[in-house]
Amino acid sequence: MNRLLIVTLLAGLVAGCGFKLRGQQDFPFETVAVPLVSPLGVELRRNIAAASEKTVVTQQVTGADAVLTVLAEQQEKVILSLNTQGRVREFQLRYRVAYRVSSPKGLDYVPPTSVVMTRDITFNDQVLAKETEEAQLYAEMRSDMVQAIIRRLARAKPVAAEDDE
Repeated sequence: MNRLLIVTLLAGLVAGCGFKLRGQQDFPFETVAVPLVSPLGVELRRNIAAASEKTVVTQQVTGADAVLTVLAEQQEKVILSLNTQGRVREFQLRYRVAYRVSSPKGLDYVPPTSVVMTRDITFNDQVLAKETEEAQLYAEMRSDMVQAIIRRLARAKPVAAEDDE
């Protein structure tokens, strides 16, 4: 009886806080081209296709309603702190992506936008383990970046048609 009461109470709290699963996204275009051939491009195409049943994702720019262009993709490693011997103790990893989403007519769905993700990493003399950890952190930041871009695409406003008058 107590378990039922606790489960009911927890279900009520979760429902009352506004939590809901991500679900399908509605993009303001039917086809989107992601011509990028890097790991970011592959992940973008896969996640956009999974996020919406209505939107077709392609690498070909011709015939697409929108084109997602990555203007810049950059990974940086910045020293945060040193120990008393002057050796590096902490790094900050930065992953920066600049992109835009435009129609073939040149009108923007998403104007040129830059997003930066950062992670802090401690450093010690176990170089191989730290290189693997650094690669994993960059991969996680890339996944987070893809989700941020998809959320922005879902909020994009449809391009207003120009008057021919």
